[in-house]
Amino acid sequence: MKLDRIQNPIARNLVEWLLILLVAVFLFLILRFFVFRIANVDGDSMEPTLKDRDLVVLSRLTYFFTDPKPGEIVAFPYKENPSDYYIKRIVGSPGDVIDLVDRRFMINGEPLEDDFSEEAIISLGDARFPITVPEGQYFVLGDNRNGSKDSRFSSVGCIPKEKMVGKVIFRLWPFKR
Repeated sequence: MKLDRIQNPIARNLVEWLLILLVAVFLFLILRFFVFRIANVDGDSMEPTLKDRDLVVLSRLTYFFTDPKPGEIVAFPYKENPSDYYIKRIVGSPGDVIDLVDRRFMINGEPLEDDFSEEAIISLGDARFPITVPEGQYFVLGDNRNGSKDSRFSSVGCIPKEKMVGKVIFRLWPFKR
């Protein structure tokens, strides 16, 4: 439709605004479903990095172009209730051997080095260690090691790359942290 054919200036402005609104809604939906997603952190399993009720932005495209890497924080659906999403940190890649020795995690025979949890592991989960991470899957842990349901539990297990909803790229809320 050619807008210059509309003689009434009010009608022409209304049509222009409607077209702008439609384009904006279309772009928002494309970004929302294919590029970014906003997620709410529910619980304390990622403390001190992320806290209960934080809002984070997920990049949905990242893992189309690269493989997940240890240290990255990802979101994925919980096996027992796929409408719930878990947010955890990747610590093991395909082929890595994860073990729990003297209540400390070992990755390929080396202690897991991170700045998130210095305390000894109390919550062992129901997994049988050592675990070799299957091809195309990743071992994830919450930063609050003793307050997290993660790959140590059969209800979570290792996470296939294709199940990852996205990579956490930044905290949106609260602004002060």
